[in-house]
Amino acid sequence: MPRVALVTYDPRPEPSKDRDLPVLRAALEAAGAEADAVIWDDDQVDWASYDLAVIRSTWDYSWRADEFTAWAERCGKLTRLANPAAVVRWNSDKHYLGELAAAGVPTVPTRYLAPGETVGPDSPDALPGDHEYVVKPASGAGARYAARYTPEQHETAVRHLARMHAEGLTAMVQPYLRGIDTGGERALQFFGGRLLHASRKRAVLAPGTAFDADKVAHPGLEPWTPTRAELAVAERALAAVPDAPELLYARVDLVDGDDGEPRVMELELVEPNLFLFLHPESVSAVAAAILTAAATP
Repeated sequence: MPRVALVTYDPRPEPSKDRDLPVLRAALEAAGAEADAVIWDDDQVDWASYDLAVIRSTWDYSWRADEFTAWAERCGKLTRLANPAAVVRWNSDKHYLGELAAAGVPTVPTRYLAPGETVGPDSPDALPGDHEYVVKPASGAGARYAARYTPEQHETAVRHLARMHAEGLTAMVQPYLRGIDTGGERALQFFGGRLLHASRKRAVLAPGTAFDADKVAHPGLEPWTPTRAELAVAERALAAVPDAPELLYARVDLVDGDDGEPRVMELELVEPNLFLFLHPESVSAVAAAILTAAATP
């Protein structure tokens, strides 16, 4: 009987937001595995006792990225970790978008501003002056510390940057692509090396919403049939991941550029929501791929 750790977070005092976890755990147990939901930073866990540890919903990691990547390195030495620790380290910092762009993958144009870099007379082009844009952290999730601005909101955006820099966070500045307002954001989910399903959500960042306000991470979520162009861009992005690692799962988030063509907004290789509650037909395929991975030497 294979033993599988479904790695999650400690949500207390609130209930867990991972709606997929109990469903996936039940499917694995029905298929003959022993499956445990395990908190990643619980120092009492014997990771070596598992045949496979699958990172599923470690949704508090982005504010503790160094601690989390160190955990992934330790866990990966004790058992098989999916996705591998090297992938976790690379994907936990959105500087990877620059690497994808350099590899020829269509991405949302991104500029990075690290702590110590100022936005003022010495860097007048750091924030756009002729179009809407988004400011968000290079290590973040769920639209936390993200906001969209018009050129007229320059001073507010500067205060946003100062707050992130004071907390040691590198900021990303991206154009706000208007295609999000009409076509939404599409998430293509891969599991076991194959396209599993796809979903679409509506725009997350409403005008005037403060960067530190709570946001709905997946508004208007619905099933989606990806176009050939979307699938081609997603596959190019996955092929550009360094050192061609074996990925158990991946989610490629796409939006339309001003030319109407899909671009990568994010490549989620650490802890993407699978949206199994929206695609119940995918549960058996996910369970089968996890069991195959657990049985692989």
